[in-house]
Amino acid sequence: KEILDDLRPIFASVCADFESELVEFDGEDDHVHLLVNYPPKVSVSNLVNSLKGVSSRMIRKKNYPSICKKLWGGALWSPSYFAGSCGGAPIAVIRQYIEQQQQQQQTPH
Repeated sequence: KEILDDLRPIFASVCADFESELVEFDGEDDHVHLLVNYPPKVSVSNLVNSLKGVSSRMIRKKNYPSICKKLWGGALWSPSYFAGSCGGAPIAVIRQYIEQQQQQQQTPH
């Protein structure tokens, strides 16, 4: 929770640098979900690369003990990511989906 709270302003700042908006954000033990509204001129790969790079440097500086155990060969993030387009879908539906991801992880299956 503390790490996610630290990540939110970092991600929001990176998005602002790309003239984009962090609309929704949540995360779990091993990944995060971001809903970003970005202009067509922005390359998704460049945005993701910057989100990962900046957040990795900032979070690693804080030396969270729980992070050190979960590094990907010394890296905070894996080299992969998933980006899906949701143009046309109501933002409220996407926001609800992201919020439900965390709730589902807390519910025993």
